[in-house]
Amino acid sequence: METLWFAILWGMLTVYVILDGFDFGVGILHLFVAKTIDERKTMLAAIGPIWDGNEVWLIASGGVLFMAFPKAYATIFSGFYMALMIVLWLLILRGAAIELRIHNTNMIWQQFWDSVFSIASTMLAIVFGVTLGNLVRGVPLDSEGLAGMPLFTNFLPNGDVGILDWYTLLVGLFTMLALAIHGAMYLCWRTSGNIQDRSRKLAMRLWWAMTGLWVIVTLATAGLRWEVFSNLWKHPWSFAFVAIAFGGVGGVLYSLRSNRDLSGFAASCLFLLGLLGASAIGNYPYFLRSTVDPSFDLTAVESASSSMSLKWALGWWTVSLILVCGYFTFLFYWIRNKVESPEYEHHV
Repeated sequence: METLWFAILWGMLTVYVILDGFDFGVGILHLFVAKTIDERKTMLAAIGPIWDGNEVWLIASGGVLFMAFPKAYATIFSGFYMALMIVLWLLILRGAAIELRIHNTNMIWQQFWDSVFSIASTMLAIVFGVTLGNLVRGVPLDSEGLAGMPLFTNFLPNGDVGILDWYTLLVGLFTMLALAIHGAMYLCWRTSGNIQDRSRKLAMRLWWAMTGLWVIVTLATAGLRWEVFSNLWKHPWSFAFVAIAFGGVGGVLYSLRSNRDLSGFAASCLFLLGLLGASAIGNYPYFLRSTVDPSFDLTAVESASSSMSLKWALGWWTVSLILVCGYFTFLFYWIRNKVESPEYEHHV
């Protein structure tokens, strides 16, 4: 049951990254793609009906972590307290920016909140990438658990590490580029005209930067945590996720060159799915690796709730998943057409 719930948790986080990831991407590109107030309204209209619903997956993932792996929940939330507060404030600022910009037509007011929206989205993408980097690299976990981690120490990924070092920042930058492309592919699908053209051109440039950085991050991970790759070799079927990631990144490039917008967005989704799926398998069964001593590593089995609790929770989770999938299927069917009107106020 512990393995199943580990997979469920990573699966829900993957869905969150895919769904809210294109919202972040739209925010990252907000000041670069849209040149006028109306174009910015159009970009916001593209995510207007769904951005807040997408964030529910993050809350639900936190609930699953609390229910299924309470020890991991307590350790992560205490150790990453500063990072979690940063995420919370960035989420608040991002939502406030979307809502508050419509309350005044003054150009300075709208420009300010547009900037807040873009900066908060960019920082969130980087912070989430840094968090993934911490999970792969490891944290200073010892016999007393994980005290509040400092923001940084010596920027080296070994020993008494902080949240930030050269490796976690590298993963954060890669994540930001990947989500920027994801948002651009979403805009190519949901918009037309100048926004679509600019999104396509920008995505093509970002694709080359992201692919190059992907190679660098992969080599850095191999040098720092070869166990991630050895775990994949132990489970040959896991290379299906690697193939999905390669197919997705190649599909994005093909769609950009052939103007296949919906296919491009689907390929971007597959890239993130394959990447996070391979990461989950590479890290299993560890929630947190210790940079102090491997004997302090925190695994899924050690941090799981009782088997009976997990079995009962699985029934409720299954029912909830069916309802949520039905809702999101209807939602994306409803927004399948391109955004034509800049008046997004009626959709948020």
